[in-house]
Amino acid sequence: MSKKGKANTRKSPFWRGMFERHVVSNAIRVSLFVGLCLNAINQGPSLWHGDDLEWGRALLNFAVPYLVASYSAARTNRLQG
Repeated sequence: MSKKGKANTRKSPFWRGMFERHVVSNAIRVSLFVGLCLNAINQGPSLWHGDDLEWGRALLNFAVPYLVASYSAARTNRLQG
């Protein structure tokens, strides 16, 4: 098979699957729910006592679930064909 034939059957780059509309919308829902739970667990006592919100931790508590959910969905979609 020629190189041209292989290029036609090649799958799109993996990262492109992470930006599909259904993947993004699901990952946002997951990150909102999980991020709120993580922030309540990790920073709840501090906030209850009047301390300031640690913005770096707060952002990570939302970013990590988003990345995990979008990666998992893109990988599943790629493996299923």
